[in-house]
Amino acid sequence: MKLLLASEALAEHVVDVLGVRFHRVTSNEAVESILHWISEKSRRMVITAGPEFVMQAKENPEMMRISRSADLVTADGVGVVWAAARMGRPVPERVTGVDLGLDIFAEAMRRHTSLRVYLLGASPESLQACMATLQQRFPLHQFQGHHGYYQNQDWPQILKEIESFQPHLWLVGLGQPRQEMLIYKNLAHLPPCVALGIGGSIDVWGGTIQRAPHVFRRLNLEWLYRLLKEPKRLRRQMALPRFAWQMLRQQRPYS
Repeated sequence: MKLLLASEALAEHVVDVLGVRFHRVTSNEAVESILHWISEKSRRMVITAGPEFVMQAKENPEMMRISRSADLVTADGVGVVWAAARMGRPVPERVTGVDLGLDIFAEAMRRHTSLRVYLLGASPESLQACMATLQQRFPLHQFQGHHGYYQNQDWPQILKEIESFQPHLWLVGLGQPRQEMLIYKNLAHLPPCVALGIGGSIDVWGGTIQRAPHVFRRLNLEWLYRLLKEPKRLRRQMALPRFAWQMLRQQRPYS
């Protein structure tokens, strides 16, 4: 496949959803691009975005600028999949942060390629559980990290730790939009690596939080399962009907 570098993406490879440009890629294509960027030692930013991120970007010019400067933006959410199809440029599938990270680890292992992975986020206990689980599952790779409950004054030291580790992958799980803003501001100060916002993946990978059962995911109801498990997410989920309404009012330039 042609690697979908953001600066080179042809029109048929992207779809504009309320101003956020999504790359129309499969998970395998995203993994292939990321492993290629790692091999060529370049700095790249990857965003996995759902409707909540789109609404944040629509209301925040800085977030929109960050989204449009990213090297790869994947559709992480059934709402984006629906919106892209409605615009006449369907994406082939959802590419979520929680799945993409594991797919990268697995494919690199299959190719006998060792990766250094730095994880930033979650609680100290959840982070340690995650790194232990990942190290056991992917023994060829090296995992290091720092929890997400740090103070602002701690950041320079954390940045030095990341720089010293020289990761191939920098995975940031601080929630959106904080993780994307952090990556955007700091990636240039690190050795070449691919940075990816992964939301709550550290908790899922470490077993602290259970992911939705397969039946919910197959029916595209993962958002409902998470809401039932965490009712406090209701306020965040209100972005979904606003997103749908905005899309229904949107013209279809590609149809």
